[in-house]
Amino acid sequence: MTELTGHQVMFTEADMADHLSRLGRAAPDLHACVDQERARAWARLLAGTTDFRDDFGDDGAGGRGSSYIRAQARNLTARARGIHHLLSLVPARSDRGPAVVVDVLGGDGLVRKVAEARRLTGLSVLTCDASPYMVRAAWAADCPALVQRADRLLMRDGSVDAVLVAYGSHHIAAEDRAELVHEAHRVLRPGGVLLLHDFLVGSPMDTWFRDVVDPYSRTGHAYEHFTREELWGYLTKAGFAAGEVTDMADPYVATAATAREAELELGRYLLDMYGLAGIERDRPGDAARHTVELAGAVFRERRADGSLEALSLAYDPSAREWTCTVPRTAVLAIGRKAG
Repeated sequence: MTELTGHQVMFTEADMADHLSRLGRAAPDLHACVDQERARAWARLLAGTTDFRDDFGDDGAGGRGSSYIRAQARNLTARARGIHHLLSLVPARSDRGPAVVVDVLGGDGLVRKVAEARRLTGLSVLTCDASPYMVRAAWAADCPALVQRADRLLMRDGSVDAVLVAYGSHHIAAEDRAELVHEAHRVLRPGGVLLLHDFLVGSPMDTWFRDVVDPYSRTGHAYEHFTREELWGYLTKAGFAAGEVTDMADPYVATAATAREAELELGRYLLDMYGLAGIERDRPGDAARHTVELAGAVFRERRADGSLEALSLAYDPSAREWTCTVPRTAVLAIGRKAG
């Protein structure tokens, strides 16, 4: 594992101005939601920061951003089922215009790409991330994007229809999570929705991060996951008129012409997704196979009827391909702002 230390962020007020200008040209509806002064003030603060840790920076700088991007490019559909479900919860606008979705932990634009690939209409997704490297990658992929922190949203009060916080919520420090939910409530329009997705303490995903990602990743992974009580507390204290904390299926999926290759594709995806350089070092020539075996051992969940849900392989004769599925159950807090 490479130890990341604090460093000055290579992002300036001029960079923010450039991104805002590009946003105005590429997506005027998204640009109109941004509080320009908040954005400029945030850029000035970020430019002067000297203790910034960027797990999703360039691999060459000690992060795992390059391998993360490679994983999404290799398998855009790996987490598409969960993403599709989350986007299905975004409320339609009464004026029939596209619903503005702020994807707070957007990385290089995966949610927007999945929405486009699945032809999910009626959505306008703004990709946001605290990592300048990820935001630059999003722009390179034609995904309108902004650098911002989850607990320091740059949108105007009451300007967006949905705030999506998913696929990395545990990276938000515990002391900043309540402020994130308050910020989401502030920027939502009446009737808007917060979708806060992660995994429970003690879940197979928690085990995966502790026993596999933390020891073998380039960046480590010593982050706290969530409890149901914690999530419910954030919603009520932030003033959401209605809310719930529920489970949702969010599997990893990979397909290939043979069962063996489907398993290996999933192993390769997980290697890149989490930057598991230690496994690649220790298991040369066998890293993908070993990784999918580890996933098969960790992701085993009991259904309500007592049966065991585990790694599975299925053949689709119409598509002439095999699908390897690793089950994951996420927890989702849904907060609805009063209309």
